[in-house]
Amino acid sequence: MKFEVYCDESRPDLLASRKSDFQYMVIGSLWLPAENRQALKTELHGLRDRHKIGGEFKWNKISPSRLGFYLDAAQWFFNQGDSVRFRCIAVDRTQVDLPHYHDDDQELGFYKFYYQLLHHWILDFNEYRIFVDYKSNRRRDRLAVLRGFLDDANLSSKVERVQAVRSEESVLIQLADVLTGAVARRLNGPVETSAAKAAVLETVEDLLGGAIQATGREETKFNVFVINLSGGW
Repeated sequence: MKFEVYCDESRPDLLASRKSDFQYMVIGSLWLPAENRQALKTELHGLRDRHKIGGEFKWNKISPSRLGFYLDAAQWFFNQGDSVRFRCIAVDRTQVDLPHYHDDDQELGFYKFYYQLLHHWILDFNEYRIFVDYKSNRRRDRLAVLRGFLDDANLSSKVERVQAVRSEESVLIQLADVLTGAVARRLNGPVETSAAKAAVLETVEDLLGGAIQATGREETKFNVFVINLSGGW
């Protein structure tokens, strides 16, 4: 079966930060059967049109005047059942040792965590196309290397591509951004005071049936992988 994955991230700069009010970098992803893509995009575009939302929507653009759209978008995601799934990885910046494990290279560390996000949900006998939000990399081959490692690690499946897409061109990446932002907001604590963002977070958690927190790998609708880099059991 063919699947597509749409990815975005929150605060990748934290990996190299020595002092910040934020603790967790989060990379999020939407997973869906490729055959459903067009219908899902059409529904999201329709939802955006009904709310008269022009241009890109994302977590950092949540405002009181647009709150109704973001609440409906959260409801829409949960209404899709298993046809659209969300998985994210949360990385505690205080546990990241760039010099020891990542050649003192923030960009390298970032894509290693991207690998961890994706690898564990790639299943045998499937084909995957992965779309990530465009970002300027110091090394131009980062996505090709990531695709190669994912493909080599999953011999019974195929990772056809890992491709950068500008988020303003993809409503699915934009939705991934909103859900990723909600996770980052919960894990990083009350470091911002936007009532509209708090309302979106509350709605997501109401639909989840509880506060956003680390989940097990078996959670397939809204999976939060808080990676432990400190060792131990």
